[in-house]
Amino acid sequence: MQVFSIIYRLAIALWVGGIALFTFVVTPMLFKTQGRDLAGRMVGEIFPAYFRWGLVCGSIALLCLLITRGRNFAVTLPIVLAMLLLTSFEAFYLEPHLAALKREITSFESTPRNHPLRQQFSRLHGLSATSNLTVFAGGVALIVLL
Repeated sequence: MQVFSIIYRLAIALWVGGIALFTFVVTPMLFKTQGRDLAGRMVGEIFPAYFRWGLVCGSIALLCLLITRGRNFAVTLPIVLAMLLLTSFEAFYLEPHLAALKREITSFESTPRNHPLRQQFSRLHGLSATSNLTVFAGGVALIVLL
């Protein structure tokens, strides 16, 4: 059982670390050093793998948690499930819709902010950012509970 506890911790650490690296380092660096359109395309290319990473880490963490039923199980289980649900929502709903909108918007640099497609993109992007930060916060909570 000890091995599953270790794998659980590792999966949570890798999930939260991936979120932190992508959200707080890679994405800001790309938007600071590249044009808006190029940075957006680069981030858009990373997103599918980013969400798969979260789904794999979260699934492994959930499986190990169910096997070990470790300390704080009644608290950690709902957090892991919520994180997985939000990551699934981002991966299977938000990201495909955002990618489709990005294809319709020829350039974020030249398309006015009040354009209907940009407004729709902004709403979904806000929802995605909120969801992503909520998953991150859940992961931090899980690490504190360890």
